[in-house]
Amino acid sequence: MSLDTLNQQSTEEAKHTFMQCCTSSAWVERMTATRPYQNADSLFEAADRHWAELGEPDYLEAFEGHPKIGDVNSLRAKYANTKALAGAEQSGVSAATEQTLQALAEGNTAYEEKFGFIFIVCATGKSAEEMLELLNQRLPNDRETELRNAAEEQRKITQIRLGKLV
Repeated sequence: MSLDTLNQQSTEEAKHTFMQCCTSSAWVERMTATRPYQNADSLFEAADRHWAELGEPDYLEAFEGHPKIGDVNSLRAKYANTKALAGAEQSGVSAATEQTLQALAEGNTAYEEKFGFIFIVCATGKSAEEMLELLNQRLPNDRETELRNAAEEQRKITQIRLGKLV
């Protein structure tokens, strides 16, 4: 999709488009209302500005738009060896061990029980082992710190999705 197409979409179409990037309805409303965007940089800047204006309920709504990594079978599928698909980009990453997958599943459950929302991390290019390390680093945090961490990770994810969009 081009930026011109995004700018010319109806309000409902634009809301649907932005919802693919972030499921906070307040963020979507603001992004839709501040069109047209002059260039990609102005789109990305608006996304960050509107995200920074939001509060906890909006962040939690956005987090709910992510699939929950809940069981070992879903983790197996997520971290299966994808060398054929990823090519050289992931040539050094092997399939995750059963122990790592089990630890990720348990860590995700502990995280959600402690903080009240799922573990949010910009996972692009990260192995299961790296994800587990990040999860373990963040588990000792207090809720306020972790909400800020998760919100920042969501911001990064949204920027990547916007980049793919335009």
